[in-house]
Amino acid sequence: MREGGWGSGRLLGMLETSARLLRLLSLLQAHREWTGADLAARLGVTPRTVRRDVDRLRELGYPVNASPGTGGGYQLGAGAELPPLLLDDDEAVAVAVGLRTAAGNGVEGIGEASVRALAKLEQVLPGRLRGRVSALNEFTVPMLRGPQRSTVDASVLTELASVCRDSELLRFGYRDHEGAVTRRTVEPHRLVCTERRWYLVAWDLEREDWRTFRADRIEPRPPHGPRFVPRPAPAEDLAAYVSRGVAQRAYAAQAVVRLRVSAEAARRTIGPVQGALEEIDADSCLLRTGAVSLDVLVIHLMLLGCEFEVVEPPELTDRIRDARDRLGRAVAVKET
Repeated sequence: MREGGWGSGRLLGMLETSARLLRLLSLLQAHREWTGADLAARLGVTPRTVRRDVDRLRELGYPVNASPGTGGGYQLGAGAELPPLLLDDDEAVAVAVGLRTAAGNGVEGIGEASVRALAKLEQVLPGRLRGRVSALNEFTVPMLRGPQRSTVDASVLTELASVCRDSELLRFGYRDHEGAVTRRTVEPHRLVCTERRWYLVAWDLEREDWRTFRADRIEPRPPHGPRFVPRPAPAEDLAAYVSRGVAQRAYAAQAVVRLRVSAEAARRTIGPVQGALEEIDADSCLLRTGAVSLDVLVIHLMLLGCEFEVVEPPELTDRIRDARDRLGRAVAVKET
C-alpha cells in the first residue's frame, strides 16, 4: 500500500510538472520577455521552481535565454535544434510554408490565426530550416483564382503581429497610392485582414489620431520600442471600423444607399472593402460606400445587380438621372 501510494503520488507530480512546463512555454511564447517573479506569480510557484522548469525546457531543446540583473528576465529565442515536443524538420517546414501561404494570401477565416502561429513558430525555427522555408517561398509562384490580391511579405506580417502583441512602438516608412514615402511612428493595436488585403490599426503619434495602414505599403524600420500602455480601441468592431475607412473615408465621393435585398444576400457580392452593410429588415439593408467620383459611384451601384434607392447625397440621384437620359438617347439612336 505504501509503495502504491508513493507511485500514485509520483505520477501525479509528474503530470503536474508536465502541465506546468507547457503553461510556462505558452507564457514564454506569448511575450518577448518575462521576469522570474512575473512567471512565478502566473504559475503559482516559487522563483526557484521557475528556474528549475526553465532548465527542464532547455534539456528538452527549447532555447530559453536569461538576462541577469534586476531588470533581467527570460526570453524564448531561436535554437540550434528544433524542440522535440513540437515537430521534426520536415513537419516544421511543411507547417511554416502552409502558414506563410495562408497569411500572405489572406485565406478567409484563418489568416489572422496563421500569422499568430507563424510568429510563434519562427521564434524557435533553426537557421537551417529558415533557409529551406525561404527557398520554397521564393521559388514558388502561386496561381490564384479571382481578383489579384495585394502581396504582403509574411515576415512583415509576423513583425507587425509581434509589436502588436508586445505593445512596442513601431517605426516604418509608408507608401501612399502615388508611391511617395512618409516616416511614421505609431502605437500598433491590431491587424485586420480581408480576403484580399491586410491592414494595421494604430495610433499615429505625430497626427495624434487613429489611422489604418495597408500592410503591403508598410516598410518596417527597426529597432522598435519602447513599450507603451495600449489605448482603448477606436471601435468595438474593428472589422467594421476598417471597412468604413477603406470603403468610405478614403474617397472624395461618399453615399448611403438602401438596397432591396437582405444584408445576408448583399454580403455574398459586396465585400468589406466595397462598403459597410447595415441590416434594416429581412428584405433590405443600408450600404455605406464611396468612390473617386459620383459618376463612378453610379457605375458601382448599377453593377450590384439589385434594386436600390439613394438615401444621400441628393446629387447622386441627379447623376443617376443623367446616366438614365444618356442611356435612353443611346438606345433611341440604335432603334432608329
